[in-house]
Amino acid sequence: MREQGARLSWQLAEVTGPSMAPTLLHGDWLLIQRIASGAEQVREGDVVVLRHPLQQDLLIVKRAVERREGGWWVLGDNTFVENDSREFGAVPDELVMARARGRFRPPGEVQRSVAGAASWAASCVRLLRPDRSFSRRLRAR
Repeated sequence: MREQGARLSWQLAEVTGPSMAPTLLHGDWLLIQRIASGAEQVREGDVVVLRHPLQQDLLIVKRAVERREGGWWVLGDNTFVENDSREFGAVPDELVMARARGRFRPPGEVQRSVAGAASWAASCVRLLRPDRSFSRRLRAR
């Protein structure tokens, strides 16, 4: 993940890697809101930006699934990528840096048809909200 901007409460961050597919794809841009403390502003189902617990200079994007002893249990939406709490356990609150509020998906290829351009335009910007049913499904894994 690559950040753009100074130490503001709202920033842009680029998604790299497949761990949040299909919700977020490699190359998507996130509008993130920095938070002071992970415990007080994160809710189950939120997409969050956090410092990797085993490599704290690396920022990662995951879904906050539930509170556990020791912090947040976070999972990627892509079940085939296990670089999440299944590998490193609960994430302490102080490592949760921001909540993702929206996603922008740049066009992958030049759209050659009106239908293709309309399809991209209809899906290129999305608000990211906690999806309770999705987080319950993740918790069951």
